[in-house]
Parts: sequence; C-alpha cells; structure tokens
Amino acid sequence: MSESDDERSIRRSALWRIHGLAAILGTPFLLVAAVTGLMYAFAPQIDAWRERAFERVAPAPWQPLDRLVDAAAAAAPPGTRLRNVTPPVQPGDVLHAVFSPGPAAATGNAHGGHGAGTGAAPAAESRFGPRIPRGTIVHVDPGSGRVLGTQAEMDRYSTWAKRLHSSLLQDDGWRWMIEWAATCLLVLLLTGAALWWPRRGQPFAPRANVRGRGAWRQWHAFAGFTLALMSLAIVLTGLTWSRYAGDQVRGLRDRIGQAPPRAPSNLRSTGAAGAAPLSWQAVWDEARRGTPAVALQIVPPRSVDGVWRIFTPDNTAPTAKFEMVIDAYRGERLFYSDWRDQTVFSKATAIGIPFHRGEFGVWNQCLLVLFGLTVLFSTVTGWVMWFRRRRRGWLGLVALTGRAWRAVPWRWSVLVAALALCALVPLLLAFVLLLLAVEWREARAAT
Repeated sequence: MSESDDERSIRRSALWRIHGLAAILGTPFLLVAAVTGLMYAFAPQIDAWRERAFERVAPAPWQPLDRLVDAAAAAAPPGTRLRNVTPPVQPGDVLHAVFSPGPAAATGNAHGGHGAGTGAAPAAESRFGPRIPRGTIVHVDPGSGRVLGTQAEMDRYSTWAKRLHSSLLQDDGWRWMIEWAATCLLVLLLTGAALWWPRRGQPFAPRANVRGRGAWRQWHAFAGFTLALMSLAIVLTGLTWSRYAGDQVRGLRDRIGQAPPRAPSNLRSTGAAGAAPLSWQAVWDEARRGTPAVALQIVPPRSVDGVWRIFTPDNTAPTAKFEMVIDAYRGERLFYSDWRDQTVFSKATAIGIPFHRGEFGVWNQCLLVLFGLTVLFSTVTGWVMWFRRRRRGWLGLVALTGRAWRAVPWRWSVLVAALALCALVPLLLAFVLLLLAVEWREARAAT
C-alpha cells in the first residue's frame, strides 16, 4: 500500500522533530568530538616529527636484550617499575621500555633489573585504559646500548590527543560526553536517512539553481547522506569501547560466545627448585619463533611464579596479531592465539577500531579528516537552517502535522525498537526520556 500525502506529511514532521531535538542536544558535543578527532587524526606523523631524535638510529647489530633492558632501567626514574618492553623489529628501530610509578616486586630474579617484576599496569588504569598515563618511556639504541632519551607518556602528542578526544583530559567520569555525541549522531543518521532517502523524481546531487534555505538544506542532506555508511561505522566502532554502551556490547558478545580468546589470568610458571628464570633474550627468541615479523610488547612476570606475556601492539596488520604466554623457567608456551582463533566479532573489531583511529595509513587518516569536516559542515548548515526557519516558542522545533503524536502511525513500533536498542546503548534511553519530556511540555502548553 502506498503512503498517502497526509501520512507522509505526518511521518516527515515527526522525523523532523526527532532529528531537530537530537541536533539541539547533541551538536555541541559533536563539535567537540569532531574538532578533537581532527586533532588526533595525524598523531602518528606528529609523534614521528616531535620524537625524531630517538625514533631512528643507524642500523647496527643488536646487543643482547638483557643488556638493553638494564640500560633502560638505569635511566628510569627512581621508584618506578618496568611495565613492558618493545624490542626493535627492523634495522634502525629503537627499543622502547615503559616504566610506571610504583614499587618493584621483590622477585629476586633477573626478570628485568631495576623496577622489574610486576609487569602490571599502572595504578591508575581501568578497563578503558590509563586514566592519566603517568609512565615514563625510555628509548635505547639497540646497537650501542646508549639511552637516547626519556619521555613522559603524557608528553607524547598521540597520548595527549587521545585523552583530549575521549575525556577532555579528565578522568573516566567525563567519557559520557563523547558517548552522548555518538548516541545523538546515531539518531541523526537514522532520522536523516529516513527524511532524505532519494524518492522517484528527486535528484540526489545538489542543484545549482537552488537558493536560500533550500540550498543549505540540499547541501546538508548531500553531505550527510554520502558519508552515512562511514558515519555509521565510526559511531558503532566508537560505541564498542565506550563507557556505558561498551559494557553492554561486551556483555552481549560474551553471552553469545563471541568473546576473543584470552589467556587465563591464573597461569603460573613451574620451575624446579633453584632453577634460573629465563633471560629477556631467551623469551624474545622464543616469542619470535614461528610468529610474524611484527612489533612485540613483552610484559615481565608479576611474581616469582609469574609468566611472561607477549602481545602485538601494532594494529596496522590485524591478521598478524597474536597473544602468547610463556613459562618463566621452562620457556614453554602456556597459551597462544592468533587471527585464526578469533571470533567473527573480535575480527570485526580488530579491523573497525583501528579504522576508527586512523591506524591503517594516510588513506585512512584522510577519510577520517573528511568525516570530521563533514560533521562540522553538517552541524553548521543544520544550525543555519534552524535559525532561518525556527518556530516561535520553546526550542523552535518543527510543528507536528496532525497536532499530536497519536496521529503518527508508526509511533509505537519505533518507541519499542528504540527502547530495545537502549539495552545496548544506555544513553539512548536518556534521549528518549528527554524527547518524551519535551513533547509532554509542549502538549501541556498547547492545552
């Protein structure tokens, strides 16, 4: 059955009200997210330029890893513990060792020298990552063993820009703002697509002879619609590791059996009495045996019976990533997983999240810049249209054709679907409640 003109008018006015309210509530935060995202887009190049003094060295045979770790430990600030070491991959690469504030564990072995033993994350770390990265990075020339320099984690532009984008340099309590921006953008995308879906006889590209508010409207629609799929990908990947929606998504992932394989936390090393622990070099040699030639991050044992944990920190090649746990005395692999062991969900996030961060290269970064500029353009043109044709009264939303929501034929199905989606995107419930409050207030004012 085809939709009548009256039904179409009612549907569009209802969509305009939802779209307009999402813009009013979300665009201030979207502007912050877009600007800070643009500042983060080319962070790798900015880091490389700022850290050029200790990022590349003359190629030379590498010294044993233990000697390099000892050199890094000697240059680390007092009262710190070794968190992880990233050895070089190719000639000319530099070794990076990260030390975190905190006492060293009294392991009494050669697991890392100064401040080593725990391998744990810094005290101010949560499931979202370090709230305030307080570690120190020591850069060592693997050929000469010379310390090239030390650097606070927060001195890195990428770390600063990432925290600015996610929490405005505050703690986890501020992460809701970016999640709220993503939630409102999701509403804007869905309602915008429904409003501007090309109809028969309607040109998709903007027309040059249109002037005034119509010109703003067609360019606003064209910009939003052409990048709708990318916008949806950015929103969904961002929500997967957000504060509230991330918890819900991960919970659903685990319940449907899509959790990625993880090393058990209770793995322990079992060496004979008086056995000497493995050296850093022995662990590195074992980790490189039969694995892709990618960067490795080595985390030393937390205690005498702890284990070595090896990860691939580089996200630019998702299919080459792996995780490994090695017995600290026998050198046996207690756990190993790679791309073949990942679930469908974990493979999707292994691609989607690096894409969201622009880690696949310049083409990826340019797409993110285009997306950020489109968000800014859509926000500005949307506000221009609102000022040109706002209604008198509260918020200036488009009048609802039919005078009441009971005239909207799909109101209950959309409300039920939205409430169901709130189970995965909790902040969407806040938007639904705000929408109901606005409509209740306007209904009372009208009567």
